[in-house]
Order: sequence, then structure tokens, then C-alpha cells
Amino acid sequence: MNILHMKYAVEVAKAGTLSKASEKLLIAQPNISRSIKELENDLGITIFERTAKGMLLTQEGEVFINYAVGIINQIEEVEKLYKENNHHRQRFAISAPHAAYIAEAFSRFAGMLAHQPVDLFYHETNNQRAIENVQKNNHNLAIIRYALEHDVLFKTMLEEKGLHYELVMQFTPLLTVSRESALTQASSITDAELLDYSEICYTDPFVPSLSHAKALREEMNTLEGRKVFVYDRASQLEILSENPDTFMWLNPLSEQKLAHYNLVQLPSDCKKQKYKDMLIHKESYALTKLDKEFTTILMQVHRQYA
Repeated sequence: MNILHMKYAVEVAKAGTLSKASEKLLIAQPNISRSIKELENDLGITIFERTAKGMLLTQEGEVFINYAVGIINQIEEVEKLYKENNHHRQRFAISAPHAAYIAEAFSRFAGMLAHQPVDLFYHETNNQRAIENVQKNNHNLAIIRYALEHDVLFKTMLEEKGLHYELVMQFTPLLTVSRESALTQASSITDAELLDYSEICYTDPFVPSLSHAKALREEMNTLEGRKVFVYDRASQLEILSENPDTFMWLNPLSEQKLAHYNLVQLPSDCKKQKYKDMLIHKESYALTKLDKEFTTILMQVHRQYA
């Protein structure tokens, strides 16, 4: 059924004649007449009785027009909803690792857009889900984090999946503890000294071509010592703050964040691998104005944390 033909029929029913409907629709009478005839043939009914005085609705026609008016009204409501309400409405969605500087950048970004018609989505997750979110168009952007030693593995995988990547930050994790920790008084800190403390670890690492178990072992570097596995970033920081006998390896935190959670980041003689945070999106995707505004804020915050 042609919706346009349906609209013509409704207008003819309102006007009563083809000539008046033609004037209202600014369409030639023969075209309207032909459209209504096609509609009647499609439905297998007679909508109008053609008389010298005009177009009169048949009994079947009255039932059809009642339905048609309701359908057209619904179509117009949908068009109005998306053309008027969402014409200027924007959407920004990003997946990211558990990183304070990215969360702070997103918070500033959201504050900047407080009075604008925009939907914002922020999803803290692991690399695998972040990549899937970009591939499935759930999120236009993502930031993934991986050890520098896996740089080739990740870049090869991203290229195979048709994903663009660019470096946001490269860092060596810092030993992070409560200000009440005895480690803050140590002149130097070694792996052996850390065995007396519980390490807070991520529970969901992902590295291409590696099993989850092997990726987890590499992420922790060693299986010695006590481990506390926590996935939520805020919970990790709370545990660090309230338990002086715990520690965690984190990217650099701002002084404000450290003060908020009563934490300190210490120099250490322990050998820790470097990490990269990479911004990714589909090769075919063109960054929007919102995307560019977020990345600008992201780099500003990153420089404050570096």
C-alpha cells in the first residue's frame, strides 16, 4: 500500500471533490484520480463513488478512511518527533579503561554540554568489549590500554578489523598506596618488600592471541603474594584508601584525585612494563564536532596528569 496514495484519498474525502483536493495538494487531478484507483485495486475495495456532485465515500471507504487518518496521524507524529526534537540532538558514546584521567575528561566534557540537547554514554570496560562496541556501532570511539610489549599484536588486530588508532598516552604504572601505608616511609621499595602487602588487580585483561589465564598472569607479572581482584575503579581506590596494607599499580593520578582518596604515588625500584592508551574508531568514521571537543579536553587533562 502506497502511503502517498492513502494521503491523497484522505484529502479527497475531506474536500469532497477532486478539483478541491487538487488545489490543496497542488497536484493535477488526473494524477490524484489514478493514485486512488491504484489504491482501490491494491485493497480490492471501492473507496469512492464517483458522481456528478463529487466523490462520495462508500461504506467500505468510510471504514478505510478512518483507519487511514489514524495511520497518517501516527506517521506525522513520528516525523515531527525526529525532525523537530532530534534534528539538533547529538549523541556521544565512548568505551574506556579504568582510568581516572579519562573519567575526569568525560566529566568536564559533560559539564560543558550541560544545557545542550545531547545524549552521552560512558562505558568503563576491558579492551575486548571496547573494540566490540566500536565494531557494532554501539560507541563511535573507544580507548584501549595494553602493555607496550603487545604493541604489534594489538596494532595488527586493529588493522585487520579496519580500526584506526592513535596514541593518547604512554606511561609506566606508579606504585599507589594509602598515605597511612608504611611504604611511604621506605627509602626504596623492592618486589620482596611488596610481598608483605596485598596487590589490588584488575580481573578482566584481554590480549590478542593470548588466553585469559595467560593475559592475567602477564598483567600481574608474578603470582607471588596476596591478590585482591576488583573490577570497579571507584572500589579499587576506596580499598586502597582504607587499607594501608594494600597497593596497586596505576597510571599517574592528579593531586586532586590523590588527595580525595588519601593516596600517594611512590617511586619504586620494581620493574614495571610500560603501557599505551590508544584512541580507536572505525577507519570509515569521520570524527564529529563532539568527538573533537572531547579529544581536545582529553589531551588537556592528560597533560595535567603526565
